[in-house]
Amino acid sequence: VLLSEAVMSSSSSSVLETEIFQYIDVHQNDFIKGLKEWVAVESDSVQPHRRKEVIRMMALAADRLAMLGATVNLVNLGSHQLSDGQDLPLPPVVLGELGKDPQNPTVCFYGHVDVQPAKKEDGWKTDPYTLTEINGNLYGRGATDNKGPVLAWINAVETFRALKLAMPVNFKFVIEGMEEAGSLGLEKLLEEENQCFFSDVDYIVISDNLWLSNKKPALTYGSRGNACFFVEVECGDKDLHSGTFGGIIHEPMMDLIALLDSLVDPTGRIQIPGIYDSIADLTEEERKLYESIEFDLEEHKKNSGVKKFLYGTKEEILLHLWRYPSLSIHGIEGAFHEPGIKTVIPAKVIGKFSIRQVPHMDLSVVKQQVVEYLEGVFSKRNSPNKLKVSMPLGVKPWLADVNDPLYKAARRAIRTVFGKDPDFIRDGSTVPVARMFQTITQKSVIMLPIGAADDGEHSQNEKISRYNYIEGTKVFAAFFLEISKLHQHLNGTSNTDANN
Repeated sequence: VLLSEAVMSSSSSSVLETEIFQYIDVHQNDFIKGLKEWVAVESDSVQPHRRKEVIRMMALAADRLAMLGATVNLVNLGSHQLSDGQDLPLPPVVLGELGKDPQNPTVCFYGHVDVQPAKKEDGWKTDPYTLTEINGNLYGRGATDNKGPVLAWINAVETFRALKLAMPVNFKFVIEGMEEAGSLGLEKLLEEENQCFFSDVDYIVISDNLWLSNKKPALTYGSRGNACFFVEVECGDKDLHSGTFGGIIHEPMMDLIALLDSLVDPTGRIQIPGIYDSIADLTEEERKLYESIEFDLEEHKKNSGVKKFLYGTKEEILLHLWRYPSLSIHGIEGAFHEPGIKTVIPAKVIGKFSIRQVPHMDLSVVKQQVVEYLEGVFSKRNSPNKLKVSMPLGVKPWLADVNDPLYKAARRAIRTVFGKDPDFIRDGSTVPVARMFQTITQKSVIMLPIGAADDGEHSQNEKISRYNYIEGTKVFAAFFLEISKLHQHLNGTSNTDANN
C-alpha cells in the first residue's frame, strides 16, 4: 500500500511540476521585464549619495511581496555615521510572511537588493543599469548579485498563486539593502526577531553565490571565515631623508618587509607554528565529493590571468581554496606608492594581511599565534623600533551538513529540473550572512545558487543567463514541493516513532 501511495504521489507531483514549469516558460518575458525594472534602480549601498535609491529599492521589493499577498513589514534600522561625521539613514529591512498552515514547513528566504558600484566607463559593454539581453545573457548590475535570484524566488511563489495551487510551504522573506556594505544593522535585527519572526521557521535558504562551473548546478555547504591583521612598525614621529639618515638607522619598512616575508614560504605554506593544528580532518566521504566536481583548471587559470598555480590537480586546488587556511598580504599603509621617486624613509608603516579561517580554527588562538610569531621574528632583528600587531576583524567559517533534509530536497529539485545531480561545493571566500543566520536562529541553512561561474558578480558586465534565471525559478518551485514531501515524511516518521 505504502509503495503504491508513494508512486501515486510521485506521479501526481510530476504532473504538477509539468504544469508549473510550463507556466514559468510561458511567462519568462514577464519575469525578465520584472528584473529589468529592478536593475534600473541604482541601489548602490557603497556610495552614500545613492542611499535614496537603495531606500526606493526596498520599497519596490516590499510592494512586490505585498502583490503576492504577503504581510510585509519594513523595519527601520535607524542610521549610521560616515567617516566624515555625517549621519546617514540605513535602508529598512523587509520582513515578509505568506501562509500560516501549521501542517506545512516554513521556509525563510534571505536575499539583498543593493548592488556594488557600476559605471559605463569602468569597462561595461552596455549601460549597467539597463538590463540588456545579448546572446541569451541578461547584462546589468545586480542581475546575478542578487536581484535576479530574489526575483526568481518571488516568481516561483507567484507561479503557485497564479495557478491557484495550494502552497506546499509557508514562506518568510528577509530582504536587506546593505549587504554590499557589510549588512549594517542586520545581525541586531535577527537577534531581536529570533523569538518572534524566526520562531516558527524550519529552514533558511540563501541564494547569493554562484555555481563552480558554467554548466553544472551546485549546492554550497561551507565558506571560509577571515582574520584580518595590521602590523605596525614605527621609529619616530616624522619621515626622514634617506641621504641624511639612510644607513645609520633601523628603517621601519625594512623591519616590516622582513616580517611580512616570514609569513609564507614559496610553496604557499603558512609559517606560523600551530596554525594547521586544529584543522578538521578530511574524511573519506568528503574526499569523494571532490572527485566528481566539475572544475576546469585551465579555465580558472585563464580567468585569473596567471601562468601557473601552486598546485597541479583539481583536488589539490579545491582543497586549498575551501578547507585549508590561506594567508594573503594586501598592502602597506604609510609607504610611498605614487609614480616617480621619493627618497624618504617613512616613520611608520602598517602592513595588512589576512588569514582565511576553516573549521575548527579558533580566532582568539589564531590571533595569539600570529602575535607571538611576529614578535619572535621581530626580536631577532634587534630593532629599537616599536611593533604593534592587531586583529581588527575576525569572522568565523560556516559549514552545513550535506546530509541535512534541506540538501536532499534541493538535490532532488535540481535533478528534476536539470536532469543531473549538483556538485557539492564550498566557497573560499567569506559569507558572513550564512554563519549569522545559523548561529542566531539555530536553524538549518542552505546556500542554493542559481547563477553560473562566469556571471561576473561585482565585476564589469555582470550578467545572469536567461537560461539560469528561468530554470532557477523552476528549481525554486520544485524545491518547495520537495521540502513539503520531505517534511511530511520526517513528521510521519517522528509520529510513528512517538506512537511506537
